[in-house]
Amino acid sequence: MIIRIQKLLTKSAVDQLRIHLDQAQWEDGRATAGTQAKDQKRNQQIPQQSEIAQQIGDFILTALSQHPTFIAAALPLKIYPPMLNRYEQGETYGLHVDNAIRIVPGTPVRVRTDLSATLFLSEPDEYQGGELQIEDNYGTHNVKLAAGDMILYPSTRLHQVTPVTQGCRTSAFLWLQSMVRSHEQREILFDLDQSIQSLTPIHGHEHPDVMRLTTTYHRLIRQWCDT
Repeated sequence: MIIRIQKLLTKSAVDQLRIHLDQAQWEDGRATAGTQAKDQKRNQQIPQQSEIAQQIGDFILTALSQHPTFIAAALPLKIYPPMLNRYEQGETYGLHVDNAIRIVPGTPVRVRTDLSATLFLSEPDEYQGGELQIEDNYGTHNVKLAAGDMILYPSTRLHQVTPVTQGCRTSAFLWLQSMVRSHEQREILFDLDQSIQSLTPIHGHEHPDVMRLTTTYHRLIRQWCDT
């Protein structure tokens, strides 16, 4: 399941973040690449322990906690602190799969990477190339979203960022561990949630069908969730 989280950040919020990002110190992105990905990665990142990275990461986490589509799709248990990267002309990240476990820097906390996410901080017309390509059983999906939108997808999927041929692509990215390990079960819960959300304004909370769907949703949550 690949989900677009629309308008996670407003345009004004993105503009403010970009002011800070344009003034930040960037380093070689290979510093945080896994063994398999290191040879595929050519981009730049802001050091995770820097003050600006932590402030922006906290801002993004607050926005995620308040976005109903993200909560419904991810059912997050642990979120690896958001990181920031950019791709300038000629930079790319070849085909790879994300590490299954990430350790939060400076802590003993381990995060199983059930889901990966990219938050776009550049508008599509600011750069050429730089598409996020995600492979699944139905082929390759090319993703290039508006600034402030996020894409959420299973971390088990092979993916890459195609070479930037012009301009600069800036984004944030993160991984998370869901309360529901199974992608199929998470998709079922998301579909149920979206049906409840669309039917409730039409029929009301007390309509028998809405109540039945809501009851089923919470029964499955109790059966499938780990906390």
